[in-house]
Amino acid sequence: MAKGYAVAITGATGAVGQTMLKILEERKFPVKGLRLLASERSQGKTLKFQGEEIKVEKLTENSFQGIDIALFSAGAARSKEFAPAAARARAVVIDNSSAFRMEPDVPLVVPEVNPHAVARFQNRGIISNPNCTTIVMVVPLKPLHDYGRIRRVVASSYQAVSGAGASAIRELEEQIQAYVHGKPIEARAFPYQIAFNLIPHIDAFQDNGYTREELKMHYETRKILEDEELRVTATTVRVPVFYAHSVAVNIETERKISASKARALLSQAPGVRLYDDPGQKKYPMPLFVAGQDDCFVGRIREDISHEKGLSFWVVGDQLRKGAATNAIQIAEILVEKYL
Repeated sequence: MAKGYAVAITGATGAVGQTMLKILEERKFPVKGLRLLASERSQGKTLKFQGEEIKVEKLTENSFQGIDIALFSAGAARSKEFAPAAARARAVVIDNSSAFRMEPDVPLVVPEVNPHAVARFQNRGIISNPNCTTIVMVVPLKPLHDYGRIRRVVASSYQAVSGAGASAIRELEEQIQAYVHGKPIEARAFPYQIAFNLIPHIDAFQDNGYTREELKMHYETRKILEDEELRVTATTVRVPVFYAHSVAVNIETERKISASKARALLSQAPGVRLYDDPGQKKYPMPLFVAGQDDCFVGRIREDISHEKGLSFWVVGDQLRKGAATNAIQIAEILVEKYL
C-alpha cells in the first residue's frame, strides 16, 4: 500500500491556497490527512477535497502537530510567525512567501531548474517557492543558460491581477462592471484604476528606483540559476488580465544562441511548451495559458542590436506554476527522495 502524508495548507481560503487544494487533487498527491488553516475570520468555513467537506481551522503555533508537509500561502508576515513553529513540529515547510527566499540556508527551488536544492531543506526544515514571475521566466532560461551561459537578462513583465490576490480579481471585475454601466470606478487593491489601464508599479519602491518585485527577479534568478555574476534588470507592470503572467525577455549570452537552436533547446525543456509560429499568428497569450502548468514560449528571435542577444516571450499561470503547482512539485520531490 502506498504511503500517505499528512498535509497542512495555511492561507487555505486564499487564491493560492485554494489552487493548492485543487492541484493536490489533480496530481493525486498521496494525502492521508489534510488540515486547512487560515485566519480567525475564516475559521469554520468549509472547502471541498476529494468529495469531502473539510472545515477550516484557525492558524496557531500548535497547528502542525502530526503534519508531514506544510504548504504556506498566507503571506510573509504569517510565514515568519508560524513557519518556524511548523518546522519545530517536524513538518517540512514549503513557503510561497518572500519571507525566507534569500536566506542562504533556505533552498529556493523550481523543480525543472534546480531540483537538487531540495536536499538542503534539512538545514531549517523550510523550502522557499520563488516569486511567481521569476518562476515563469527561469523555466525557459535554464536550458538557454546551460547551453550558452547567460550574462545579462532584461525583462519586462505584464502581470495579471490575480497575482495580487482574490480582492484584486474582484476589483477588476467590479471596475469593468462600473465602466459598462457608467458608474464611478473605485480603486482599493491598486493605487489606480486597473481596468483598461497599466500600472508600472508592483510592490514598494526602493531607494534605487526599482520596486521590490523587480529586485526579486534580479536576486532570485541568480540564486536559482546558481550564478552570482548573472545580471538581471526588470520592469514589472500590472495589467488588466485576470490570470497568467507574461514576460518579454531579452538575454545576452557568452555563446551565441541562434533562434533555431533556442527553439530546439526549449522544445526539449521540462515545463516548457513551445508555441512559436508568428506566420500563423501562434504565440502565447494569457487567454489560452490560464489554467495550465507549463510555461509557454514564443516570439523567439535573434536580437538585431546585439550579436549574442536573443529575445522571447513567455506566459505562465502564476497561481499554478508560479505558486501552487511549483510548491506541490517540490512536495513530490520530497516524498520521492527524502521523506
